[in-house]
Amino acid sequence: MRMFYKKIGSKIRGLRTTTGMSQEYLAGLLNINRISLSNMESGERSISAEELFKLAEIFNTTTDNLLDLKQDINVILEGKTEEKEKELLRISVPQKNLGKFKEVLIYILNRVGSKPNIGETVIYKLLYFIDFNFYEKYEEQLIGATYKKNIHGPTPLEFRKIVDQMEGKDLTKIKDKYFQYPQTKYLPLRVPDLRILKAHELKIIDEVLDKLSDYNATEISKYSHNDVPWLTTDNGKIIDYEKVFYRTTPYSVRSYVEDNV
Repeated sequence: MRMFYKKIGSKIRGLRTTTGMSQEYLAGLLNINRISLSNMESGERSISAEELFKLAEIFNTTTDNLLDLKQDINVILEGKTEEKEKELLRISVPQKNLGKFKEVLIYILNRVGSKPNIGETVIYKLLYFIDFNFYEKYEEQLIGATYKKNIHGPTPLEFRKIVDQMEGKDLTKIKDKYFQYPQTKYLPLRVPDLRILKAHELKIIDEVLDKLSDYNATEISKYSHNDVPWLTTDNGKIIDYEKVFYRTTPYSVRSYVEDNV
């Protein structure tokens, strides 16, 4: 039974992070405290039938989908449907998150996309550090993308489908080589709409780009492998945003001493 709760808790955590919810927000919807939700997600706490029905309502799915632990989480952009995806658990990326994802990506491409080292792999890691640094600093989502632990580092699950929407009008994709390695580059076809991004959001983005945008794919992947959220996640699993609060130097971007004063 413990393993059952651990698996369903992991699924709930994946649903929460995919839809951009903080633990505090989801706990409020369930009328429980954050510690209870954290224990639920880790499998240390059981889930009542009432909570299961409430979770199904919150995530716009069914209790059967929540309880089917062999079923994959599938990312569906708002307004998109595909016949073969009907058998999978459907997650809708809210329009607000989708719009911000696009503008952050366009901002990155305008600032550093022309650098020869900036290919798809590097962009994945830049997005990861932007998202996780912002969450550690402000305890709220910037893009709120869902990152999976792969052998080469964190991978945003929504990236390919969003880029497919953007290709031809917002950006162009180029197959290239960086030294002897194949590389997929993205170049912007417009400037970002800065009305979508707040000053403190741009500050975090710029700090990440200033620090990491000269890294090649191997260097930035290796760098990401020493970040606590990646280190403490099983291969192939969703990386939990809450793990940023256990970061070590030099990855932490928040002064916890000042917070406790």
